[in-house]
Amino acid sequence: MPESLVVELNRDGIHDIAVTNAFATDEAFTVDLQNHGEAVHVHLHFDDDLSRVARLDTNNHYVEGGTTRSVDVPVRRVEEPTTGKMKIVTGYGSEAEYVSVTVEPPPPEPPEPASRDESPSEADSTDDPTVTVESLAARADEALPEAATLPIVAFAAFAVLVALAIAAFVDSAAVMLGVGVVIGGVAAAFWFLFE
Repeated sequence: MPESLVVELNRDGIHDIAVTNAFATDEAFTVDLQNHGEAVHVHLHFDDDLSRVARLDTNNHYVEGGTTRSVDVPVRRVEEPTTGKMKIVTGYGSEAEYVSVTVEPPPPEPPEPASRDESPSEADSTDDPTVTVESLAARADEALPEAATLPIVAFAAFAVLVALAIAAFVDSAAVMLGVGVVIGGVAAAFWFLFE
C-alpha cells in the first residue's frame, strides 16, 4: 500500500489544490505537501471517523515556494476498514479539497513453519524396528497401576458395577443421584491415584 499521500499546491494557480479523491493504507503514512508556486499556508483536518484511527500533531503547515513538506500521520491498528475524510484548505479558507482516507487492517502474517526436531526421541520408538520384548514389558509396566493399587481398582470397578445394576432395576431420581456420586467419587479417586 502507498506510504504517502501527495498534495500538489499552486500547480495551476495561486492556492490551487490537486489531490487524489481516495487513499488507502494499513500503516502510518505521510502527507507530502508539494508546493509548485509561492509560499502557502495549508490547513489539514480529519473528520470524526478518521480522527478515531489517525492523528495529526499539527493542523497548520507553512510550505515555502518550490519545496515539499512531509507531514507524518500515525495510525492505529484496526480490525475492520475505517474510512473518513481529510480536508485540505489553503488561502485561509478560500480553497478546499477533500480526500477519502481508508485505514485498513494489516495483512495477516504468514504462519511460521513448524520446526522439526531431527534428533531421535527416546519416547518415540514406535518407528524403531528393533523394539524388544523388554522395552514392551517396560512400557506395559509403566502403563499398568502398581500391584498395591490393584485391589483399589478392583473395588472401584465393583462399586461402579453395583451402582449401575441398582440403577437399572430401581427407577428413582435419588438412586440416579447416588449412582452419579459413586461414579464421580471413583473418577476422582482414579485421578488422585494415577496423578
